[in-house]
Amino acid sequence: MTTTHPAPQRLFINGEWTEPADGHYEVVDPATEETVGLAPEASRAQVYEAAAAARDAFGTWSRTRPEERAAILDRAADLMQRDFLANAALAQAESGATTGTARGMQVAVGAARFRRYAKGALEPVEEAIAPQINEAGPMGRAGIFGALAVRQPVGVVTCITSYNNPWANPAGKIAPALAMGNTVVVKPAPQDPLSVYRMAEALAEAGVPAGVVNVVSGSAPGVGEAAVDSPDVDMVSFTGSTSVGQRIAEVCGRSMKRQLMELGGKGAAVVLDDADLDSAVAGIGTTFSFYSGQICTAPTRVLVQRAVHDALIEKLTAYAGYLTVGDPTAKGTVVGPVISAAHRDRIESYVELGRKEGARVVTGGERPDPTGRGFYVAPTLLADCTNDMRVVREEIFGPVVVVVPFDDEEEGIALANDSDYGLIDYVWSGDVARAFRVARRLRAGGVGVNTIGRNMEAPFGGFKRSGVGRDVGSYALHAYSELQSIVWPG
Repeated sequence: MTTTHPAPQRLFINGEWTEPADGHYEVVDPATEETVGLAPEASRAQVYEAAAAARDAFGTWSRTRPEERAAILDRAADLMQRDFLANAALAQAESGATTGTARGMQVAVGAARFRRYAKGALEPVEEAIAPQINEAGPMGRAGIFGALAVRQPVGVVTCITSYNNPWANPAGKIAPALAMGNTVVVKPAPQDPLSVYRMAEALAEAGVPAGVVNVVSGSAPGVGEAAVDSPDVDMVSFTGSTSVGQRIAEVCGRSMKRQLMELGGKGAAVVLDDADLDSAVAGIGTTFSFYSGQICTAPTRVLVQRAVHDALIEKLTAYAGYLTVGDPTAKGTVVGPVISAAHRDRIESYVELGRKEGARVVTGGERPDPTGRGFYVAPTLLADCTNDMRVVREEIFGPVVVVVPFDDEEEGIALANDSDYGLIDYVWSGDVARAFRVARRLRAGGVGVNTIGRNMEAPFGGFKRSGVGRDVGSYALHAYSELQSIVWPG
C-alpha cells in the first residue's frame, strides 16, 4: 500500500505562496516514524525578504481601524474552526499529541486565542494621566499639564514558536501582535511547522493584507538566526529553551530589539503535610500524561513534607500505573510519544543519570514498546532525590517526576526557590491561608494553589531564567506595544 502525502509545503511571504530556495525536509510523525509531509527550507535571503515585506506592510496595517483588524481575526478563527478535524489530525500527526489534546488543547485553544484578540483589538489604547500643576521655572511658565499614555504597536515582530503546541503557541503570539497593529514574521518549530502554514492559510482567506503575516520555516539554525538578526525586525517573541533564548537575547541586545521570552521551567510542587494527596497526585500526574511531559509549566519537581512523603510516592506510583502508553490516535491512550528520537534519547539519558546520582527509579525507566515504532518514554518516577542532583535542577521536558522530601515549611520554600527557573510553581495544602502564605514567597511568575489550572486572563511569564516579559489576556497586548506619552498645557 502506498501512502500519499500532500504536495510539498511552500513558504508564505508577502501574501504569496513561495517556493523555498533550499528545498524541503521531512516532517516525521513521532508515533509511526512515517513522513507527514515536506516542509520548506527557507534561505537567509528569503527570511530577510519576509521581514522586509512585514516592514513595508506595517505603516498601513498599524493605521487600520481596530474594528477591521478584529473582523479579520474573527474570520480567521471561523476558518480554523471550519477545518477543525483536518487541522487536529495534522497537528496530531506532526506533534504526536493524543486526539483529545490535539483537538481540545491545540486547535481549539488556537482558534479561541484569535477570538480573544479580535476583542483585544478593540480594547482602549489610551489612558489619561492626572493633570500636574507646574511652577514657573527654567522649563517654562507655570501651568497645568495634561498627559495621555498611548499604546503604540512595536513594529515588525518575529514569532519563534515551540514544538509542543503548534496551534496554541503560535496563536498566542500572532493574534495579539496583529490586534495591536504589528506585522509578523513567524518561524515555526522545525518539528511541526505544517500546522502553522494552515493557520496562515486561514488568515489569508480571512483577508489579512499582503505582508502582514509571513511564515518561513527550516530545519537549519540559520533560518531562525535570520529571523532574529534582520534589520527590519523590531521585536522577537520566543518560546523555547533557556539556552536558545539567551542566544537570541544577545543578538537582540546589539540593536535594542524588544523581547518577549517564555523559556524553560522546573516547576516545584510543594506538597504540605495537610494537603489533599489525591488532588496533588492528579495535578502532578499531568507531568506524566499531558503531552508526555513536554510542557514547561509541568510540576516536575515534587517537594513533599516528610510526614506524607511515603503516601505520596505510593499514590503517584499507582497513578502512573493506570496510564496507557501508545498510539495517540487510539481511544484510551493517555501518554503518546515524545517529539523525536533525539529527544527520547535525551530523556532516557537523564533517567540513567538520576540512577547514577543515587535516585531510586520507583516506576518507569524502561522504554515501552507499544507498537514497535515511535518515540515512546514510560512515565517515570524518581525518589530519594536531593536538590543538588542534575535531574532535580535541569529541565528534562518529558514524563519524568522527581521527588525531594523536606521537614518544615521554611525548608520547602527554600528548596522551591533554589532553582535557576521560576515559571510556575504549585502549592498543595488543606489550609488555604497557609497555601497563600507559601505562594507569596515563591520566586515564580505564577503559582497554582491546589490546582494546575490557569486563569487565561492572568499574566503569564517567568522569573529568573524562565523568561522576560508577560503575555496572555490583555498583558499580551501590552507585550506587543510601546508606551508613548503625549503632554500638553491646560
